Amino acid sequence: MTEFWETAFNDKQEMWGMNPAKSAELTTNFFLEKSIKNILIPGIGYGRNAQPFISNGIKVTGIEISKTAIELAKKHYGNEMTIFHGSVTEMPFGDKKYEGIFCYALIHLLDSIERKKLIQDCYNQLTENGFMVFTAITKEAPNFGKGKLIEKDRYELYEGAKVFYYDQEAVKAEFNDFGLFEISKVNEHQPMYLIKCKMNV
Repeated sequence: MTEFWETAFNDKQEMWGMNPAKSAELTTNFFLEKSIKNILIPGIGYGRNAQPFISNGIKVTGIEISKTAIELAKKHYGNEMTIFHGSVTEMPFGDKKYEGIFCYALIHLLDSIERKKLIQDCYNQLTENGFMVFTAITKEAPNFGKGKLIEKDRYELYEGAKVFYYDQEAVKAEFNDFGLFEISKVNEHQPMYLIKCKMNV
């Protein structure tokens, strides 16, 4: 998987531009309402989704598997944020806890065991009353059901690109034990769910 993402970034560099995703802007507003001051972004890429948080005074820490993406992020943001180099499947990186976690368009790229671990690892890194927000592709996406079926609702459209497609039942099954309190729809380049959870003490 490391090789796949390194190749993707080398080939396309800043392939999504520098404008943040709609989900990042919505989550920034939500975190500001909750007075959240520091967050973790697993799979931060080259940092475009860090922009609205940083602009609003929220301290950002990221995790990224691609060295190329990290170099691009440093070019844009310098020392404004800390980025750990490694896979989200190897979380946690350090023992710091965060008031908020934002995980964009990542969880659906993992298999069932990795998804479960990521959710648990993120939850474990929340402070008391912290929030985590995930976005995940839905079954309404045009590519759902296309390509090679790997496991239930997970398809490989082309080599290396394996995607699990969520419906609301799948969201509840995976997130209910982790303070799930809201599932809403947001349209990015694909139809997505915006999934909100709160640390239950």
